Amino acid sequence: MEIVKNNLSGLDIIESLDENIDENDINKKVCIFGQGFVGLPLTLSFALRGCETIGVDVDDLLVANTNKGLTNHTEKFYKVSIREILNMQIKKGKYKATVDGEAAVRKCNNIIVTVGIPIKNGEYIMDYLKNACVTIGKNLKKGDLVVIRSTVIPGTTEEFIMPILERESNMKAGTDFYLAYASERIAEGKAFEEFANMPTLVGAVNKRSLERAASLLVVVCKARIVKASCIKAVETSKVFENVQRDVNIAMSQEFARFAEALGIDIFEVIKLANTHKRVNLLTPGPGVGGYCIPNAYHYIAPRAEKMNVSMDILKLARKKNALIPQFIVDKLRELLKSRNKNIKDCKIAVLGLAMKDYSNDDRISPSIDICKLLVKVGAKVRAFDPIVPTRYDFKVENEKEALKKADAVLILTKQNDMNYDDCEHMAKLMNKNPVCIDTKAVVNAVEARKYGFLYWRI
Repeated sequence: MEIVKNNLSGLDIIESLDENIDENDINKKVCIFGQGFVGLPLTLSFALRGCETIGVDVDDLLVANTNKGLTNHTEKFYKVSIREILNMQIKKGKYKATVDGEAAVRKCNNIIVTVGIPIKNGEYIMDYLKNACVTIGKNLKKGDLVVIRSTVIPGTTEEFIMPILERESNMKAGTDFYLAYASERIAEGKAFEEFANMPTLVGAVNKRSLERAASLLVVVCKARIVKASCIKAVETSKVFENVQRDVNIAMSQEFARFAEALGIDIFEVIKLANTHKRVNLLTPGPGVGGYCIPNAYHYIAPRAEKMNVSMDILKLARKKNALIPQFIVDKLRELLKSRNKNIKDCKIAVLGLAMKDYSNDDRISPSIDICKLLVKVGAKVRAFDPIVPTRYDFKVENEKEALKKADAVLILTKQNDMNYDDCEHMAKLMNKNPVCIDTKAVVNAVEARKYGFLYWRI
């Protein structure tokens, strides 16, 4: 781990990370394909430590804004915002963004790929990753290192990516250029910290590639570089890390229904159970969101099917988690009906649109799914989230606008700038006999009922 003095400010600490990499150091020049939730903080992590970095992305507007020092990301490092870090590195000349991937590869001898594999209707889309690899392959130089950090179907690096790179470059992986896979293990909101302090797993096509990749990764990772026996082991461990959480959450949803039937609080039960040193139950919520966990099963499934390996438990967990948004809508319909209200005639306030708490990422967000399901059944939805930048027809500018004359409020994501515990204030804004669905256990149940809410906690 990086050692810093306690009396330094966040900016001072960040400034002290610059290792002033020697002009001849092979790790000096790094380009990273993909400048999203993983790619941008990773590129800046290298820049902070003295590397000359280029961020590559196909989104012209994103690139233009990033080069102006603008980003919607909410990451912080030693309490310094990613926007401040971005502007510092631009000013120093350590970072720039571009859509010209070919030029970036030609200028750098270390290429990292964070381009994802989207899943649509259970099918994976390889086009974005393929296009990035073609661009890289056409411009590779002898001695270059390529590190794949995308979450992939096990076998992808050697069976899909390597043939593209070898064909386009007319060179041999492990001989003419180096090829490795290092899994991305960060949690959004903790990217800088976890790039530095989470052990980094790496596998490669041969020993030379493994050592070369490790020498680059250690520039940012100050915890431990774990060298695996092969690439497939690291690819698979990454997918397993994600899918176990999918299964854990599906289990917690069933526990929640059991606890509800018993008349006890599932959040208290989980807190009690987790006092056991070998137990780590996750809490239930409005669904499973984000780019990683919902997609994890779909990264395993095609390979498992090809090998005739049954994954029934994982498949069932994914199916159950995918149905949670509909369960929330059905529960709301039931609660409104008990108050002689028809969901089709009701205004529904939704607080929180991000895929998880304290995030601005709304990719595969169960909150968005719930809003769309409500709109589909005819409800009038007014949703608010202070940091999610995406525009939606049902999104409003502030909490008051969402709550005004609402018949129900759904609390789906926690954010710092939202007020959940003032039941009196919410009740004054909303219609009579309001309903509150609390999927985050942030509302005081006694207070909610005191001010007339029909209150239900997941």
